[in-house]
Amino acid sequence: VFGTLADFDRLIARAHALGLKIITDLVLAHTSDQHAWFRESRQSRDNPRADWYVWAEAKPDGSPPNNWQSVFAGPAWTWDARRGQYYLHNFLPEQPQLNLHNPAVQDALLDAARFWLDRGVDGFRLDAINFALHDPRLRDNPPAPPGGRRTRPFDFQSKIHNQSQPGIADFLARIRALMNGYPDRFSVAEVVGDAAEPEMQAFTADDRHLNSAYGFSYLYADELTPGLVRRANAAWDGAPGQGWPAWAFSNHDAPRAVSRWRRGRDPDRFARMAMALMMSLRGNVFLYQGEELGLPQGEVPFDRLVDPEAIANWPETLGRDGARTPMPWRADAPHAGFSTAEPWLPVDPRHPPLAVDRQEADETSVLNLTRRLIALRQSEPPLRLGALCFLDAPDPILAFERAHDGDILTCVFNLGHAAVAWTPPGAFVLVEAVNAGDPEAPALAPLSGWIARRRSI
Repeated sequence: VFGTLADFDRLIARAHALGLKIITDLVLAHTSDQHAWFRESRQSRDNPRADWYVWAEAKPDGSPPNNWQSVFAGPAWTWDARRGQYYLHNFLPEQPQLNLHNPAVQDALLDAARFWLDRGVDGFRLDAINFALHDPRLRDNPPAPPGGRRTRPFDFQSKIHNQSQPGIADFLARIRALMNGYPDRFSVAEVVGDAAEPEMQAFTADDRHLNSAYGFSYLYADELTPGLVRRANAAWDGAPGQGWPAWAFSNHDAPRAVSRWRRGRDPDRFARMAMALMMSLRGNVFLYQGEELGLPQGEVPFDRLVDPEAIANWPETLGRDGARTPMPWRADAPHAGFSTAEPWLPVDPRHPPLAVDRQEADETSVLNLTRRLIALRQSEPPLRLGALCFLDAPDPILAFERAHDGDILTCVFNLGHAAVAWTPPGAFVLVEAVNAGDPEAPALAPLSGWIARRRSI
């Protein structure tokens, strides 16, 4: 349904001709239940791929092998009558878990990666990679500590046995060794979990593992605060051998940041401030489609939902479909210019006025601000490569310095609802400002910010 390999080759060739690079999602923890490997594996207990997936006997009473819960809803085990066993799926039953403890499975996955590298892809995003291995003893997960919001059975457990297992980093080293045979390739891990930072560091340590990793510090946060930014960056101090982090405020698995974080404030002002902050952080920036337009979370009626998680948990969570609605390219075109056919999700009526064609014609738009901030980040080594040092500032002010080879940029943002009379000591030359941020003003307006270079005395 996505086209042929010839279409894919043309896509890569055209992107490279335009100076663009394409990385693809590489799912290594599971396959579809329609995959030829799984179809063979489920036929018997002694076929060549019998142990390519995670199979286990039922308990004497017929219940699943242990208490593991799937991410989306219910047990992480589904009974298969062909083999008379349960198979593991950390996500949907249609996504059976591969058994990466089997060396043949790891080799097959490396072959798959090699196939796409040979076709010219510029790297991989490794999907939910900390689910790639499981505890072979199939021990029960313990209950999660009290507190926190719980909307799924999955939330009631500490997932210490069905994810985050020893050996994942060694497998990633094999992937990095393969990718080193291809010039200028990039790898980033998606790390899901309550304690993602240690795994992010293990998966990116030294030059033998992945180039970068991003977790969910921001993606599942209910509020943007100075404390959140400090906690997210605390583990990444640039120590020898340490990898390089990556940050995303929005993505296809989390409600859009503007809707999660603005808390009644002007969405346009919030989008601008958040964009300036993200472009100032130490680490790779992942900008989700529509974020450069300031799109709010799309509203999708229940009868149009297609995401299994959104359907199962409706209306307790915003779900993921609202972040996956069509990109608005042309305000007055059918389906906002996204397609000529009916798209799989509806266009939110609030999105066409924010379409690309409208914003390109407006020099003051969020889109053109984003382009300017990206150019600034590329032209300023402190923003791309520099260390990050937080400054003492009263809440809700977030202030830090980015320093590289003696060049220092100061970044100040008011994340709150009211003006705050505070500026760091010294005199500054303004580099960029959002929402009328000004280092010489006696007070910083809400949702404003600035980036400036300290002026020599």
